[in-house]
Amino acid sequence: MSHVTKKWEVLPGRNKFCCDGRVMMARQVGVFYFTVALIVVTCTLFFVFDCPFLTEEISPAIPVVAGVLFLFVMSTLLRTSFSDPGVIPRATSEEAADIERQIELPNGSTSPTYRPPPRTKEVVVRGQTVKLKYCFTCKIFRPPRASHCSLCDNCVDRFDHHCPWVGNCVGRRNYRYFYMFIMSLAFLCVFIFSCIITHLVLLSRRNGFLDAVKDSPASVIEGVICFFSVWSILGLAGFHTYLTTSNQTTNEDIKGSFSSRRGQDIFNPYSQGSFVCNCVAMLCGPEPPSLLDRRGIAVPDGQVSLRGNYGSVKSSQQKQNGKPAGPIHVRGPSTNQVAAASAYTPNINTTPQTVNGSYPSIHGKLLPKYWISGLRTSLMFPHCTDYHHVQTKHSFQ
Repeated sequence: MSHVTKKWEVLPGRNKFCCDGRVMMARQVGVFYFTVALIVVTCTLFFVFDCPFLTEEISPAIPVVAGVLFLFVMSTLLRTSFSDPGVIPRATSEEAADIERQIELPNGSTSPTYRPPPRTKEVVVRGQTVKLKYCFTCKIFRPPRASHCSLCDNCVDRFDHHCPWVGNCVGRRNYRYFYMFIMSLAFLCVFIFSCIITHLVLLSRRNGFLDAVKDSPASVIEGVICFFSVWSILGLAGFHTYLTTSNQTTNEDIKGSFSSRRGQDIFNPYSQGSFVCNCVAMLCGPEPPSLLDRRGIAVPDGQVSLRGNYGSVKSSQQKQNGKPAGPIHVRGPSTNQVAAASAYTPNINTTPQTVNGSYPSIHGKLLPKYWISGLRTSLMFPHCTDYHHVQTKHSFQ
């Protein structure tokens, strides 16, 4: 029986896939394994050597609380590590050539006033100018807040940072799980550390501190691990709480994207106006679908896939005897997905074509929240609000 090639087997970039494409991680996962081992070993020592004593002396609720926190920490860690962070598909060869032609068109390589074509485009989001940078690796204009991860070699939507501790990028699709992992890990670390101190203090009252250490050496090991870990974990939790309440990413904060420069009045156009609304927008909104369709059947460029999936817009038509053989192959939302998206966003232009019949120069996948034609809300993520107030500053035709 011939082998059926899945898309995850041929996807570019430096990611590692497991379980038939269901699990997606970075290739450098050594630090991730260290994270898992550190959490599991510390909690195992706590459950074996501390919980029996604390259950008898204080309350049986202590191992229950610790168990719930441990399970929540591990579930959010694995969810962050094994998921697609929001990778934006690369342009096909036809799309890349089309973008290059449109970049070259304004100046014309034969023009006497020829200048090297710009590799940025500008849009206005709530009155704030935002640059769309061209990615030479993915051959696309990155949407606002996206960035290219040098370790995974992919453009990631609303890129926050690449975290070696979780073995994956942190972006639009897994940031909420990363934040919950950091917060729950901070609670777990503080809880275990306080229980260990309580255990050692109670033992010291009976036999002295040295005898307490001899009676429970595992508690000392746990205490040392928690003491050196809790400060960085609490700091990281506080930092990401600040980012969440202000609707920023780590990448934007480090670059100072919304800090005042040269006397200009710069503000965060993605802020929802209050810290509560920002938290809801960052953590509680519907999870956007993956654009990769990792478990779909891989087909060569130019062939029509029978299954609708999120991806790029094919701008070429196959011809037979000089006539188009059929409709343009759109590797975008399927009919059912279009119908579902229309329920979220009324009056959507479902055919993002210009008057001359060509597709916009920046395709749906490149700006996954809106079509450049009119910059209307896209079928990709109609429920998100980052780009609902976007206007073009320059023509993209």
